[in-house]
Amino acid sequence: MLRLRGLKWHVMSWSILRSTTREITKLSHHMPKAMSPSCRALKKTHQSLFRTSAQCFPPPLFGEQRAFYSQDSSKTPNSGSSARIKLRTRLFVTLLFGGSIIGTWWYVYQEKEQRIQMQRLEQLKKVAVGQGDFHLLDHTGQRRIKRDFLGHWVLLYFGFTHCPDICPDELDKMTNVVRILDKDPSLPPVQPLFITVDPERDDVAAMAKYVKDFHPRLVGLTGTAEEVMHAGRDYRVYASAGPKDEDGDYIVDHTIIIYLVNPDGLFLDYYNRMKNDAQIVESIRDHMKKYVKLFPD
Repeated sequence: MLRLRGLKWHVMSWSILRSTTREITKLSHHMPKAMSPSCRALKKTHQSLFRTSAQCFPPPLFGEQRAFYSQDSSKTPNSGSSARIKLRTRLFVTLLFGGSIIGTWWYVYQEKEQRIQMQRLEQLKKVAVGQGDFHLLDHTGQRRIKRDFLGHWVLLYFGFTHCPDICPDELDKMTNVVRILDKDPSLPPVQPLFITVDPERDDVAAMAKYVKDFHPRLVGLTGTAEEVMHAGRDYRVYASAGPKDEDGDYIVDHTIIIYLVNPDGLFLDYYNRMKNDAQIVESIRDHMKKYVKLFPD
């Protein structure tokens, strides 16, 4: 509409100018030459009429169009900044809502894991495995009891020094497990223990000679037949000596299990011959991460 109005004004001004010019031309034919205006006068008249038309009529649409576009351009940045603010607000609300959901899920998950762990500990307390105490001699001749190892993670194996292959293999595996765990400074150290099931031949000297071939922290424990039997009974260990040969040698049939005992002195897990050292390490790591102290100091 503004464009048509401007075009109309422009046509009208040029129409007036053309009609005025025609009238002047007609008059010039009837006027004497002395009275007829010169080209310079006509030019001045044309310029004055154009100025008059420019003053009387508003300028063409171009100025208004520039003003219109300038107003639109002034609105564009504001609308862009408003859109950015709305986008940031939506992102903030989304992150806040998503974070609250994740936090709630993590809290529920941790509560569930802790509840499961406490239930497992309660079940272990009811199971009569490793609940008793033992009174044995270590490979240095010092009297040791179970309470000496409270506060430590313990890997415990029952065997005998004259075992031809199984016991050395299991003690090697237990040694590798302890060494792998020792490489992780974030984990507490594990105390390896070896309790004999053959006290008749495995005295203090025999135990001292045997344990030095394995981990330096390995403690060998022995005692009287009654003391050894009592310690094995607490961990449900089966042990039975076979018949002797011509040299008086014999094999002891016994339970082949590595026991994991937590710092509270409770049996947590066991590992048979089918478990390799990597699997045992992973299991112990998991138990250490989920460990909840059951008894106060």
